[in-house]
Amino acid sequence: MNRHAIVSTRIGDLTLVASDDALAGVYFPHHWVRPAAETLGDRAEATDPVIAGAARQLADYLAGERTSFDLPTALRGDDFQLRVWSVIEGIPYGATTSYGEIATRLGETAQAVGKAVGQNPLCIVVPCHRVVGKNGSLTGYAGGLERQQFLLDLEEPVTARLF
Repeated sequence: MNRHAIVSTRIGDLTLVASDDALAGVYFPHHWVRPAAETLGDRAEATDPVIAGAARQLADYLAGERTSFDLPTALRGDDFQLRVWSVIEGIPYGATTSYGEIATRLGETAQAVGKAVGQNPLCIVVPCHRVVGKNGSLTGYAGGLERQQFLLDLEEPVTARLF
């Protein structure tokens, strides 16, 4: 059963969605691909164990005190999306890769990869902010380019490198 809560972070409010004992969604306000309101489930308290754990780890990450997440997640998508998101999960902290590089790796088009990246339901946790355009340019991010730049800058102490 899905449930959700809105938590305040240093990059704005995030809607966290829990499904049973796992995190199923992290959404920005005005997120590009946001699920229908009824799929978010009932409003939960921020003390819900899944939501509280995710909020704590996100706060630690945004404070520069965490470089990875240790959360049970429930990623739901088609086979191609799951393949793309799996590649994204493997991009190390402080590194970036491009849509084209993922496309080459998966034998797909950069446009198809871009669409799957844009539909990532677990922003930040599945670090789609580490996927950039050709030559490292910022070309789009569900939370907006300013948030993407903030997240990349947060990870900057590690030398940026292509993955």
